[in-house]
Amino acid sequence: MNERDLIGYGKSPPKVRWPGDARIAISVVVNYEEGSERSLLDGDPHHETNNEVPSPVPPDTRDLLNESMFEYGSRAGIWRLLRIFDKHGIPATHFCCALAIERNPEVGKEMVRRGDEVCGHGYRWEEYYAFEKEEERASIIKTLDSLERTTGQRPVGWFTRYGVSVNTRDLLSEIGGFVYDSNAVNDDLPYYTTIHGKPWLVLPYSIEVNDARFWRGGLASTEDFYSYMKDSFDCLYEEGEETPKMMSVGLHCRITGRPPRSRAVDRFLQYAKGHPGVWFARRIDIARWWLENYPPSS
Repeated sequence: MNERDLIGYGKSPPKVRWPGDARIAISVVVNYEEGSERSLLDGDPHHETNNEVPSPVPPDTRDLLNESMFEYGSRAGIWRLLRIFDKHGIPATHFCCALAIERNPEVGKEMVRRGDEVCGHGYRWEEYYAFEKEEERASIIKTLDSLERTTGQRPVGWFTRYGVSVNTRDLLSEIGGFVYDSNAVNDDLPYYTTIHGKPWLVLPYSIEVNDARFWRGGLASTEDFYSYMKDSFDCLYEEGEETPKMMSVGLHCRITGRPPRSRAVDRFLQYAKGHPGVWFARRIDIARWWLENYPPSS
Protein backbone atom coordinates (compact mmCIF):
# COMPACT_ATOMS: atom_id res chain seq x y z
CA MET A 1 0.00 0.00 0.00
CA ASN A 2 1.15 3.51 -0.77
CA GLU A 3 1.59 6.25 1.78
CA ARG A 4 -1.50 8.36 2.45
CA ASP A 5 -2.49 11.04 -0.06
CA LEU A 6 -4.15 13.91 1.77
CA ILE A 7 -4.06 16.27 -1.22
CA GLY A 8 -5.85 14.52 -4.08
CA TYR A 9 -7.15 16.90 -6.74
CA GLY A 10 -6.96 19.83 -4.34
CA LYS A 11 -8.71 23.09 -5.17
CA SER A 12 -8.80 22.33 -8.90
CA PRO A 13 -10.62 19.05 -9.59
CA PRO A 14 -10.44 18.02 -13.24
CA LYS A 15 -13.18 19.27 -15.56
CA VAL A 16 -14.08 15.83 -16.80
CA ARG A 17 -16.63 15.10 -19.52
CA TRP A 18 -19.01 12.25 -18.82
CA PRO A 19 -20.99 10.68 -21.67
CA GLY A 20 -23.55 13.11 -23.04
CA ASP A 21 -21.81 15.94 -21.15
CA ALA A 22 -23.51 14.78 -17.96
CA ARG A 23 -22.92 16.82 -14.83
CA ILE A 24 -22.96 13.79 -12.59
CA ALA A 25 -22.37 10.04 -12.85
CA ILE A 26 -24.51 8.06 -10.40
CA SER A 27 -23.48 4.57 -9.37
CA VAL A 28 -26.18 2.59 -7.57
CA VAL A 29 -24.67 -0.31 -5.64
CA VAL A 30 -26.46 -3.26 -4.04
CA ASN A 31 -24.46 -5.18 -1.45
CA TYR A 32 -25.57 -8.82 -1.78
CA GLU A 33 -24.33 -10.59 1.37
CA GLU A 34 -27.26 -12.66 2.63
CA GLY A 35 -26.19 -16.18 3.54
CA SER A 36 -22.49 -15.31 3.75
CA GLU A 37 -22.53 -13.66 7.19
CA ARG A 38 -21.16 -15.39 10.28
CA SER A 39 -23.13 -18.49 11.17
CA LEU A 40 -22.74 -21.36 13.58
CA LEU A 41 -24.08 -23.57 10.79
CA ASP A 42 -21.01 -22.65 8.73
CA GLY A 43 -18.61 -23.46 11.55
CA ASP A 44 -18.06 -19.94 12.85
CA PRO A 45 -17.40 -19.64 16.59
CA HIS A 46 -20.24 -17.14 17.01
CA HIS A 47 -23.25 -15.83 15.14
CA GLU A 48 -23.28 -12.57 13.17
CA THR A 49 -23.25 -9.60 15.53
CA ASN A 50 -23.97 -6.88 12.97
CA ASN A 51 -27.68 -6.54 13.71
CA GLU A 52 -30.30 -3.86 13.31
CA VAL A 53 -31.68 -4.81 16.71
CA PRO A 54 -29.20 -5.62 19.53
CA SER A 55 -29.48 -9.32 20.33
CA PRO A 56 -29.43 -10.92 23.80
CA VAL A 57 -28.74 -14.34 22.24
CA PRO A 58 -25.42 -15.77 23.49
CA PRO A 59 -22.71 -15.72 20.80
CA ASP A 60 -22.42 -19.51 20.73
CA THR A 61 -26.17 -19.99 20.21
CA ARG A 62 -27.97 -19.60 16.90
CA ASP A 63 -29.73 -16.25 16.66
CA LEU A 64 -32.72 -17.30 14.56
CA LEU A 65 -34.31 -13.85 14.53
CA ASN A 66 -31.14 -12.24 13.18
CA GLU A 67 -30.76 -15.03 10.63
CA SER A 68 -34.26 -14.23 9.40
CA MET A 69 -33.38 -10.53 9.04
CA PHE A 70 -30.67 -11.51 6.58
CA GLU A 71 -32.97 -14.00 4.87
CA TYR A 72 -35.44 -11.22 4.11
CA GLY A 73 -32.87 -9.64 1.83
CA SER A 74 -32.45 -12.72 -0.36
CA ARG A 75 -36.10 -13.84 -0.25
CA ALA A 76 -37.83 -10.51 -0.88
CA GLY A 77 -35.61 -7.44 -0.61
CA ILE A 78 -33.40 -8.03 -3.64
CA TRP A 79 -36.40 -8.59 -5.88
CA ARG A 80 -38.07 -5.38 -4.72
CA LEU A 81 -34.94 -3.35 -5.44
CA LEU A 82 -34.55 -4.92 -8.89
CA ARG A 83 -38.18 -4.10 -9.69
CA ILE A 84 -37.53 -0.48 -8.73
CA PHE A 85 -34.44 -0.38 -10.96
CA ASP A 86 -36.48 -1.87 -13.81
CA LYS A 87 -39.18 0.76 -13.27
CA HIS A 88 -36.64 3.54 -13.74
CA GLY A 89 -34.40 1.82 -16.28
CA ILE A 90 -31.42 2.01 -13.91
CA PRO A 91 -28.36 -0.26 -14.19
CA ALA A 92 -26.66 -1.36 -10.97
CA THR A 93 -23.43 -2.76 -9.68
CA HIS A 94 -23.77 -5.59 -7.17
CA PHE A 95 -21.09 -6.14 -4.55
CA CYS A 96 -21.52 -9.92 -4.35
CA CYS A 97 -20.29 -12.29 -1.68
CA ALA A 98 -19.74 -15.48 -3.63
CA LEU A 99 -21.25 -17.82 -1.03
CA ALA A 100 -24.42 -15.72 -0.97
CA ILE A 101 -24.86 -16.19 -4.73
CA GLU A 102 -24.08 -19.91 -4.44
CA ARG A 103 -26.99 -20.17 -2.03
CA ASN A 104 -29.39 -18.24 -4.26
CA PRO A 105 -28.10 -18.64 -7.82
CA GLU A 106 -31.32 -17.29 -9.34
CA VAL A 107 -30.35 -13.87 -8.01
CA GLY A 108 -27.00 -14.00 -9.78
CA LYS A 109 -28.63 -15.02 -13.04
CA GLU A 110 -31.11 -12.14 -12.76
CA MET A 111 -28.33 -9.62 -12.17
CA VAL A 112 -26.60 -10.72 -15.35
CA ARG A 113 -29.87 -10.92 -17.32
CA ARG A 114 -30.49 -7.25 -16.46
CA GLY A 115 -27.03 -6.33 -17.73
CA ASP A 116 -25.86 -5.38 -14.24
CA GLU A 117 -22.28 -5.70 -12.99
CA VAL A 118 -21.14 -8.43 -10.62
CA CYS A 119 -18.35 -7.00 -8.44
CA GLY A 120 -16.28 -9.12 -6.05
CA HIS A 121 -17.19 -8.67 -2.38
CA GLY A 122 -15.26 -11.59 -0.92
CA TYR A 123 -16.23 -15.24 -0.65
CA ARG A 124 -18.03 -14.46 2.59
CA TRP A 125 -18.98 -11.21 4.33
CA GLU A 126 -15.82 -11.09 6.38
CA GLU A 127 -13.00 -8.76 7.36
CA TYR A 128 -10.06 -9.11 5.03
CA TYR A 129 -7.96 -6.74 7.10
CA ALA A 130 -7.58 -9.62 9.58
CA PHE A 131 -6.36 -12.12 6.96
CA GLU A 132 -2.79 -13.21 6.39
CA LYS A 133 -1.64 -12.33 2.88
CA GLU A 134 -1.79 -15.82 1.41
CA GLU A 135 -5.11 -16.50 3.11
CA GLU A 136 -6.50 -13.37 1.47
CA ARG A 137 -5.06 -14.35 -1.91
CA ALA A 138 -6.73 -17.75 -1.73
CA SER A 139 -10.06 -16.17 -0.78
CA ILE A 140 -9.93 -13.67 -3.66
CA ILE A 141 -9.26 -16.47 -6.16
CA LYS A 142 -12.01 -18.61 -4.61
CA THR A 143 -14.42 -15.68 -4.92
CA LEU A 144 -13.59 -15.11 -8.58
CA ASP A 145 -13.93 -18.80 -9.47
CA SER A 146 -17.25 -19.09 -7.65
CA LEU A 147 -18.88 -15.97 -9.13
CA GLU A 148 -17.75 -16.82 -12.63
CA ARG A 149 -19.25 -20.29 -12.20
CA THR A 150 -22.58 -19.09 -10.79
CA THR A 151 -23.11 -15.96 -12.89
CA GLY A 152 -20.93 -16.44 -15.94
CA GLN A 153 -19.34 -13.06 -15.18
CA ARG A 154 -15.79 -12.79 -13.87
CA PRO A 155 -15.62 -9.73 -11.56
CA VAL A 156 -13.21 -6.99 -12.60
CA GLY A 157 -13.93 -4.78 -9.57
CA TRP A 158 -13.42 -5.41 -5.85
CA PHE A 159 -14.80 -4.18 -2.54
CA THR A 160 -14.75 -5.98 0.80
CA ARG A 161 -16.26 -5.52 4.25
CA TYR A 162 -14.56 -2.61 6.03
CA GLY A 163 -12.28 -2.06 3.07
CA VAL A 164 -8.85 -3.25 2.07
CA SER A 165 -6.05 -4.83 4.03
CA VAL A 166 -2.50 -3.58 3.57
CA ASN A 167 -2.08 -6.41 1.04
CA THR A 168 -5.30 -6.22 -0.96
CA ARG A 169 -4.27 -4.00 -3.85
CA ASP A 170 -0.95 -5.79 -4.23
CA LEU A 171 -2.88 -9.06 -4.44
CA LEU A 172 -5.42 -7.74 -6.94
CA SER A 173 -2.57 -6.52 -9.12
CA GLU A 174 -0.72 -9.83 -8.85
CA ILE A 175 -3.79 -11.98 -9.54
CA GLY A 176 -4.64 -9.81 -12.54
CA GLY A 177 -7.78 -9.20 -14.54
CA PHE A 178 -9.05 -6.36 -12.35
CA VAL A 179 -9.94 -2.94 -13.75
CA TYR A 180 -10.58 -1.09 -10.47
CA ASP A 181 -11.34 -1.36 -6.79
CA SER A 182 -13.73 0.70 -4.66
CA ASN A 183 -12.06 0.28 -1.28
CA ALA A 184 -11.88 4.00 -0.50
CA VAL A 185 -14.28 6.80 0.41
CA ASN A 186 -11.90 9.71 -0.10
CA ASP A 187 -13.04 11.57 -3.22
CA ASP A 188 -15.91 12.55 -5.53
CA LEU A 189 -14.07 11.34 -8.64
CA PRO A 190 -12.06 8.30 -9.71
CA TYR A 191 -8.32 8.61 -9.32
CA TYR A 192 -5.11 6.66 -9.83
CA THR A 193 -2.77 5.34 -7.21
CA THR A 194 0.38 3.29 -7.80
CA ILE A 195 0.75 -0.45 -7.20
CA HIS A 196 3.96 -2.29 -8.08
CA GLY A 197 5.11 0.82 -9.93
CA LYS A 198 2.03 0.86 -12.17
CA PRO A 199 -1.09 3.06 -12.10
CA TRP A 200 -4.11 1.56 -10.35
CA LEU A 201 -7.65 2.92 -10.71
CA VAL A 202 -9.78 3.57 -7.63
CA LEU A 203 -13.51 4.38 -7.84
CA PRO A 204 -14.38 5.81 -4.42
CA TYR A 205 -17.47 4.44 -2.69
CA SER A 206 -19.66 5.96 0.04
CA ILE A 207 -20.51 4.74 3.51
CA GLU A 208 -22.55 7.88 4.26
CA VAL A 209 -24.89 7.87 1.26
CA ASN A 210 -25.56 4.34 2.34
CA ASP A 211 -28.56 2.63 3.91
CA ALA A 212 -26.28 0.85 6.41
CA ARG A 213 -26.70 3.99 8.48
CA PHE A 214 -30.17 2.73 9.41
CA TRP A 215 -28.37 -0.03 11.32
CA ARG A 216 -25.38 1.80 12.71
CA GLY A 217 -27.05 5.14 13.39
CA GLY A 218 -27.60 8.38 11.55
CA LEU A 219 -30.85 7.55 9.73
CA ALA A 220 -34.12 7.35 11.61
CA SER A 221 -36.69 7.41 8.82
CA THR A 222 -37.15 6.90 5.10
CA GLU A 223 -37.47 10.68 4.81
CA ASP A 224 -34.00 11.00 6.37
CA PHE A 225 -32.52 8.71 3.74
CA TYR A 226 -34.33 10.36 0.85
CA SER A 227 -33.26 13.81 2.03
CA TYR A 228 -29.67 12.67 2.44
CA MET A 229 -29.54 11.24 -1.09
CA LYS A 230 -31.29 14.32 -2.48
CA ASP A 231 -28.98 16.78 -0.71
CA SER A 232 -25.92 14.85 -1.86
CA PHE A 233 -27.22 14.88 -5.41
CA ASP A 234 -28.12 18.57 -5.31
CA CYS A 235 -24.66 19.55 -4.09
CA LEU A 236 -22.77 17.43 -6.63
CA TYR A 237 -25.14 18.35 -9.47
CA GLU A 238 -24.64 22.06 -8.77
CA GLU A 239 -20.86 21.64 -8.62
CA GLY A 240 -21.04 19.48 -11.72
CA GLU A 241 -21.95 22.45 -13.90
CA GLU A 242 -18.31 23.49 -13.54
CA THR A 243 -16.54 20.27 -12.54
CA PRO A 244 -18.62 17.09 -13.12
CA LYS A 245 -18.71 14.64 -10.22
CA MET A 246 -19.50 11.03 -9.30
CA MET A 247 -22.06 9.95 -6.70
CA SER A 248 -22.32 6.49 -5.13
CA VAL A 249 -25.49 5.18 -3.48
CA GLY A 250 -24.97 2.12 -1.27
CA LEU A 251 -27.93 -0.21 -0.69
CA HIS A 252 -28.52 -3.53 1.09
CA CYS A 253 -31.34 -5.95 0.27
CA ARG A 254 -32.18 -6.52 3.93
CA ILE A 255 -32.31 -2.78 4.67
CA THR A 256 -33.77 -0.73 1.81
CA GLY A 257 -35.26 -3.88 0.35
CA ARG A 258 -37.86 -3.46 3.11
CA PRO A 259 -41.15 -1.92 1.90
CA PRO A 260 -41.03 1.53 3.58
CA ARG A 261 -37.32 2.12 3.02
CA SER A 262 -37.58 1.09 -0.62
CA ARG A 263 -39.82 4.10 -1.17
CA ALA A 264 -36.88 6.41 -0.47
CA VAL A 265 -34.90 4.70 -3.25
CA ASP A 266 -37.86 4.92 -5.64
CA ARG A 267 -38.39 8.62 -4.89
CA PHE A 268 -34.72 9.47 -5.24
CA LEU A 269 -34.33 7.75 -8.60
CA GLN A 270 -37.40 9.58 -9.88
CA TYR A 271 -36.01 12.88 -8.58
CA ALA A 272 -32.56 12.43 -10.10
CA LYS A 273 -33.98 11.28 -13.43
CA GLY A 274 -35.97 14.52 -13.55
CA HIS A 275 -32.75 16.47 -14.13
CA PRO A 276 -30.90 16.75 -17.45
CA GLY A 277 -27.28 15.71 -17.56
CA VAL A 278 -27.44 12.69 -15.24
CA TRP A 279 -25.61 9.48 -16.19
CA PHE A 280 -26.66 6.36 -14.30
CA ALA A 281 -23.87 3.86 -14.82
CA ARG A 282 -22.39 0.65 -13.57
CA ARG A 283 -19.05 1.12 -11.88
CA ILE A 284 -17.29 -0.78 -14.64
CA ASP A 285 -18.74 1.69 -17.18
CA ILE A 286 -17.37 4.61 -15.17
CA ALA A 287 -14.00 2.87 -14.84
CA ARG A 288 -13.71 2.13 -18.54
CA TRP A 289 -14.76 5.67 -19.47
CA TRP A 290 -12.12 7.06 -17.12
CA LEU A 291 -9.37 4.78 -18.43
CA GLU A 292 -10.22 5.63 -22.04
CA ASN A 293 -10.65 9.38 -21.63
CA TYR A 294 -8.38 10.15 -18.66
CA PRO A 295 -5.53 7.64 -18.82
CA PRO A 296 -2.75 7.89 -16.22
CA SER A 297 -0.51 9.77 -18.64
CA SER A 298 -3.01 12.64 -18.74
